Amino acid sequence: MSGSISLHSVSKTYDRAVRAVDRVSLDIAPGEFLVLLGPSGCGKSTVLRMIAGLEDITAGDLFLDGEYANHLAPGQRGMAMVFQNFALYPNMTSRGNIGFPLRFEAPGEDSGPRVEATARMLGIEDILDRYPAQLSGGERQRVAMGRAISRRPSVFLMDEPLSNLDAKLRSHLRSEIAHLTRELGVTTVYVTHDQSEAMSLGDRVAVMRGGVLQQLSRPRDAYGLPENIFVAAFIGTPRINLLQAVVHAPLEGAMWIALGAQRLRLPEPLSPDHQLLRIQQGRQLVVGLRSEAVRIATPGEARPGEVAISGLVEHMEYQGHEALVHLNTGSQPAVVPDLESPRPQPAVRRRRRGTPAPGMLSRLRERAAQRVAGPVVVLDEPDPAAPPRGNAYNSQRPTLGASDLVVRTGPDMRLRTGTQVPLLVDLAHLYVFDHYGRRICPAPADLPGLDVSPL
Repeated sequence: MSGSISLHSVSKTYDRAVRAVDRVSLDIAPGEFLVLLGPSGCGKSTVLRMIAGLEDITAGDLFLDGEYANHLAPGQRGMAMVFQNFALYPNMTSRGNIGFPLRFEAPGEDSGPRVEATARMLGIEDILDRYPAQLSGGERQRVAMGRAISRRPSVFLMDEPLSNLDAKLRSHLRSEIAHLTRELGVTTVYVTHDQSEAMSLGDRVAVMRGGVLQQLSRPRDAYGLPENIFVAAFIGTPRINLLQAVVHAPLEGAMWIALGAQRLRLPEPLSPDHQLLRIQQGRQLVVGLRSEAVRIATPGEARPGEVAISGLVEHMEYQGHEALVHLNTGSQPAVVPDLESPRPQPAVRRRRRGTPAPGMLSRLRERAAQRVAGPVVVLDEPDPAAPPRGNAYNSQRPTLGASDLVVRTGPDMRLRTGTQVPLLVDLAHLYVFDHYGRRICPAPADLPGLDVSPL
């Protein structure tokens, strides 16, 4: 078997109509390392178990090497699985655990040479005669991987294999897994909630949320061109800054984006991406800024493509190689609901008193948007009784409170709490999302056929 895997609109529904996976389609090439990434309960492990044959497929089709495989038993699929809890037999030595699958694949044959070769590959020759209770966590995981490798499968399935290990050991084994899978040339499907593992291991990353596939792309594109606000918020450390915004496009004069007490003036001539924002005039949007897209600078230091704003220092986090500055710019943060929740539910936007209830067309558009990008983004509405946070239009400073912007700086930066500092925003790294959470700037390469933009 070459190891190609294709999922065509695969769904999994449990009792009481609980849908864990909703119409997921994936094509995995032979030898590819694909990472299924998402928060706990998003359906990624269920997808893996359906590929392995440990879960029945409720709807959709699975193809292995181009052959229909929904009906195949797990042992007929030519796959090997590495579990989160190692799943070693406690009454067998490491040698026995690694060679156990060979008893059924080649009964009567001497499995010793293959076990020894696998142990040399993993560097565990000296622990072959030890029992699992005598091994460290890293050694147990190597034995579990050895048991999978000894079968010489066409596909490796790994279900969060490093989550029970400490951070230093995870980093070391991560590089070993990357080296082994590429050396063996075996198709690998790897499940994790750790974005560092996903970004460093995967040829491609499939981001999931609430059973729905959000984005399938190279790690670089998942970070640099997130298709929706959930992907943007889930990938990246520190988390992307998300601020409520409104576009103002007067007939005469420059176009600008209001961020509460701040405004981003878009330079002229407008770039193609910024020109598309004209049709969003007056609509509630969300601006996304990575921590590296904003820098602290002295007045007059702006480079081409940068615009100036300001903020009050709330506090600083020293990270050793860098520092993270938490700032209050007087903007209103936007929130992605239930980012880490097991089963995010569609958020209900509050309707202002006096506004009409949404009609059938609006509900259909809302439902279509949730299918594309998961639950809609919830925008925190300002409390009318709360004191004003400042207004850039009347030159008042924002007051100290919760920070709304995190900026990455060098480790030698020293700033006092309450200090107002000038900031420069690089508009080339500006993301804009509609209120359904879909990215509209930079413009998507493939616009969906159904327009679900708000009326």
